[in-house]
Amino acid sequence: MAAKTYHLDVVSAEKQMFSGLVEKIQVTGSEGELGIFPGHAPLLTAIKPGMVRIVKEHGNEEYIYLSGGVLEVQPSTVTVLADTAIRGEDLDEARAMESKRKAEEHINNSHGDIDYAQASAELSKALAKLRVIELTKKAM
Repeated sequence: MAAKTYHLDVVSAEKQMFSGLVEKIQVTGSEGELGIFPGHAPLLTAIKPGMVRIVKEHGNEEYIYLSGGVLEVQPSTVTVLADTAIRGEDLDEARAMESKRKAEEHINNSHGDIDYAQASAELSKALAKLRVIELTKKAM
């Protein structure tokens, strides 16, 4: 009989954010969206700034913002090594909105490719945080 869950660890440079059994996760890898179910083939890939959507053992969902990192899939364990990881309920919506506003302002006033690229990256992070906040509110 096929396994219905696997062990997931989400770790940042600061602390362990999650450790437990999950049914599946969804994360944005360097090549696009990934859904990791039990029995997934081994994989090692970079993670883009965004979120990891965790469906726990009994169907409850949790969202964690990731600033980037690495995803490793092994036969019975999946590990997310994040540069920065913040639980959805710990994100500050006002701060994320202000970051979004500043990034948009920098994009509009950029004077070169480097300025534009940096502002664009900051905008992506702010939008990812706002999306995690939105999804966390819906899940509660």
